[in-house]
Amino acid sequence: MQNLDTAYWLGLIVTFVLPLLVGVVTTHVTNPGIQAVLLLLFTAANGFLVEYMAPHPAGYSVTSALVFALVGFVMSVAAHFGLWKPTGLSYTVQKHVGLTRKSVNLAA
Repeated sequence: MQNLDTAYWLGLIVTFVLPLLVGVVTTHVTNPGIQAVLLLLFTAANGFLVEYMAPHPAGYSVTSALVFALVGFVMSVAAHFGLWKPTGLSYTVQKHVGLTRKSVNLAA
């Protein structure tokens, strides 16, 4: 079995913490559907960046990037509901680092 390149390991670590990033850029009252779409966009960007950064003899593969993005999304959702949310870390990060209703100027 081949070893994974450093880019893939970094991509997996980023995928694991992406739910916390979504919490930072959204508020507590943001619709969960919007949060899910943001998570999907972040994991897709991560998947394409990982595929771009990883050294390949055959070159860039859009199919591999899509597969990594899909696996990343599933992994991020599992990390959110299996670890970050039950332990309260997701809420804590969003409360202390994320946006609040006061910091979002809706009149602008």
